[in-house]
Amino acid sequence: MMNIYLEKIRDIASEYSSKKVTIMEVCGGHTNTIMQYGIRDVLPKNVRLVSGPGCPVCVTDQRDIDHMVALARAGIPVATYGDMMHVPGTKGSLEKAKEEGKDVKMVMTAMEMLEPENRDRVFFGIGFETTTPMTAYLLHHGITVYSAHKVMPPPMKILVKKTDIDGFLDPGHVSCITGAKIWEDLTVPQVIAGFKKDQIIRAIYKLLQLIFEKKNLVINDYPEVVSYEGNQKAQELIEQTMKPYNARWRGMGPILESGLEPRDDNCNARKKYADILLDVKKAPKTACRCGEILQGKCEPTDCPLFGSICTPRNPIGACMVSETEGACGIAYKCMES
Repeated sequence: MMNIYLEKIRDIASEYSSKKVTIMEVCGGHTNTIMQYGIRDVLPKNVRLVSGPGCPVCVTDQRDIDHMVALARAGIPVATYGDMMHVPGTKGSLEKAKEEGKDVKMVMTAMEMLEPENRDRVFFGIGFETTTPMTAYLLHHGITVYSAHKVMPPPMKILVKKTDIDGFLDPGHVSCITGAKIWEDLTVPQVIAGFKKDQIIRAIYKLLQLIFEKKNLVINDYPEVVSYEGNQKAQELIEQTMKPYNARWRGMGPILESGLEPRDDNCNARKKYADILLDVKKAPKTACRCGEILQGKCEPTDCPLFGSICTPRNPIGACMVSETEGACGIAYKCMES
């Protein structure tokens, strides 16, 4: 199946050989498959794949990391997922705070927060629409949350206006919650793709058809998982417990209504512990190029820190932390293998 669609891609790219096309995959899971199987290397020269802001760890603003570390060092018990433990802040990571003896717990699932010994912790909630329903469920049960949750359409609209992206491979897991309908406001060709290599190559072919035919449509090429309306129960739970706010994205700055925070101020760690967070200073600039990588403006290997100063064991930027969703972490893993 994969070879058939590779041939189709080569045929259509040859037919439009004078046109160069840039496609962005906005899901870290897609990036992992693309790099693991060398899909970029087998595409025609006039078809370029770039990675976008699809890794929730990578787009979490450094100040959010600094806030959580500050809470832990102030004696507030906190908890979060594994990858977030390692993301470097200005003055260390949550893992570093744990090594210092602070009460920092890594959880495998959000549901662990409902256990009696965890209910008084601040949960560092991250992720896109895929993981947001679990955090919304915690808010429904009165758990205090520091929310770094983000929604995908706002930054994608910015990328359409400010970059040379011709089309998007839309994220399958996000679309499972939101439904295919959420992408219709983006005036650019899109295909919702699965995560196997043959599914991604098939989606690239269908996306090239849309691009070359100048059709700004959304094709759901993952119908076994994604419906048009999405998971309406999850959407309702998010709507009941969370509201939009102007979130900061690493390397992209503040984006209007691109984040979600608790509706109940009593469950909003930013407001509940505002006196502690007030003293956290703005993070200084570094040579890390994560922001440009997340916007498809450069590759991980273009960063002067990649593979030398910045490695999975010593991540300088958030893109190096995750070996399954972060562009730099995936690139480093593929380089080593």
